[in-house]
Amino acid sequence: MKPHVLLLEQVMQTSSVSQKGQVTIPASVRKQLGISTGDAVAFEMEGDRVYLKAVPSTIEASFGLIKARRSATLEEMDDAIRRRGAATT
Repeated sequence: MKPHVLLLEQVMQTSSVSQKGQVTIPASVRKQLGISTGDAVAFEMEGDRVYLKAVPSTIEASFGLIKARRSATLEEMDDAIRRRGAATT
């Protein structure tokens, strides 16, 4: 038995370009992407299409991107800092 797939047709939303090259992102798009005033966005070109992506702007958004092989103790961190300081003098 094949699964049923419901395809919804999305309505293309438009915006005009101002004299400064600015466009207003429709509220429904901002809400769906979680974009608020002051947030950064990225534009990605693919052929004749432009994709808009929300860009995480906080250090917390980067947590979990790099996995440590093991944790370091405070003593190990202090020792590494001391060695680095000695190497630069």
